[in-house]
Amino acid sequence: MVEMDSGLDTRRIVHPTERIVTGRLIRLLDGYTREVRIGQPVLVAVLAAAAFARLPALLLRSLFSAGGGGTRRRWKELKQGPEYLVTPVRLRNTAGQLCEVELHGHLPQSALHPADHVQLTLRPQRDPELPPRIERIVNLTTGQLLTPRTATLWSHLGPPLLLQAMLGTLLLAGVAACSALT
Repeated sequence: MVEMDSGLDTRRIVHPTERIVTGRLIRLLDGYTREVRIGQPVLVAVLAAAAFARLPALLLRSLFSAGGGGTRRRWKELKQGPEYLVTPVRLRNTAGQLCEVELHGHLPQSALHPADHVQLTLRPQRDPELPPRIERIVNLTTGQLLTPRTATLWSHLGPPLLLQAMLGTLLLAGVAACSALT
C-alpha cells in the first residue's frame, strides 16, 4: 500500500533548530503579509537630514517663485512600514520529520515544486513561537540557488530620500566644520 503524505497532519509538525536542513518539499501553503517595523528615531534622523538638504532649494524656489516640486510622501506613509509576503513551507527532512519553515519575500513561481529535493539555510526569528525563516534555498532537483528578498527600511524610504539625507548630513558636517574653524 502506498502512503500519501498530504502535509496536513499538524500534530507531527516541528520547527527545525538546525541551521541547514535537507529534505523533500511537501507543500507551499497560502501566503499572507507582514509589515516591516520602522523605528521612529531612524526615520526622524533621515527626515531631518533630508530636510536640511532641501533648505537651499526651498530658498531659491521662494526667491525666484519657481513652480511646485515633486510629491513627497507624508509622515504617516513613511512611518507605516512596507509589507512583505510570508509563505509557510512544509518539508520532510532526511530524518522523516515533517517540518515547517517560513519563506519571506518572493521567488519565481517555477522555482519550487512539491517533491523537489531542497537544502535550506535557516535563521531563527525574534519570536521563538514562529518557525525559522529561509535565508537561502538550494533546489537540488533543478540545481538552482535561490535567495528570497524582502522589503527593508532602506528600500521603503527609497533612493531619493536617502540621497537627500546623505547630502543633508554632508552639508550639516560642512557647516559645523566651518563654524569650528572660525
